[in-house]
Amino acid sequence: MIRKFSFLLLSVLLIQGCSDEGSSQDAASDAVLTQAESMVVQSVAVPSYYVTSGTVTSDHRVSISSRISGYIRTLSVREGEHVKKGQVLVRVDPVNAKQTLVQAEADLADAQADMQRYESLFREHATSKQQLDRVRLRYKVAKSQVAQARNQLGYAEVLSPVDGVVVEKRLSKGDLAQPGAAILTLEDPASLLVRTYVSEQFVSGIDAGDSVEVDIPSMKRRVSGVVRQVVEAADAVSHQFLIKIALQQDPAVHPGMYAQVSFHVGMRKALLIPSAAVLERGGLHGVYIVDGKAIAHYRQIRVGKRRAAEVEVLAGLHDGDVLAWGGKPPLQTGMKVQVK
Repeated sequence: MIRKFSFLLLSVLLIQGCSDEGSSQDAASDAVLTQAESMVVQSVAVPSYYVTSGTVTSDHRVSISSRISGYIRTLSVREGEHVKKGQVLVRVDPVNAKQTLVQAEADLADAQADMQRYESLFREHATSKQQLDRVRLRYKVAKSQVAQARNQLGYAEVLSPVDGVVVEKRLSKGDLAQPGAAILTLEDPASLLVRTYVSEQFVSGIDAGDSVEVDIPSMKRRVSGVVRQVVEAADAVSHQFLIKIALQQDPAVHPGMYAQVSFHVGMRKALLIPSAAVLERGGLHGVYIVDGKAIAHYRQIRVGKRRAAEVEVLAGLHDGDVLAWGGKPPLQTGMKVQVK
């Protein structure tokens, strides 16, 4: 009796299984047909990058100071203002320089009078040639001091040595300017570089002249750069090396901007698919893959860096997966895909 019941149950299951298989085949045959682009996903070799952060600075930074001591009478420029080469930046009240010039002119007049007197005495054989030479030398020194005092008086106006932008203003009108003490700082915006630090693990693979990619996140802009200098002395605390990168001129990039530098350090395997195949739904990304029966299925993926018309897939796809996109009618899960 038990054997008959088992046989009967097995027969029912086999009939049901055949019925289910037939229904799935019928469902596949009844699926909506769509024409779509397709490709087989395969890993390819792509460049591997080491990314660091840095700051855009000017390669030409000039500190402006006065050569004479005096109170600042005029200082009209401000931070961020563009200045031209030869433009007057600062005017200093040259009181001390004027006093020095007056004293030097008085000494010159006295030395000239002495020289004329001694020349007269020498012609009358009343003095020696050595005494006359000493008086003439004193006259030359006094004349030189007058010229020097006049030059110092000309330094009351401080001119810009370059075309640039005022990035720092340390003194204001009425402050006392001292020789060598910085009043302003200028930077040349046409000559920019990025200062960044690189781990000791990667510095051996970076050389002067290497081409790099520099991203300016705030501008959503990428510019080309060339490694100008590798400072071969690590920071004692971070053990990182300073790298200076000369930037291609770009009027939208300014000193002080945050930058990200990508150094090429080798090759790696990656899955690249057309950007057109990636769908975004609710902030998540996905694609349609095609199974062995040509049926489309939606699958979520995690995307990485975009490269022109392609995007890198970090998770969700594997080598050999068949990808479909651009269906007419639009792709949906369960549709049967006919490759164009």
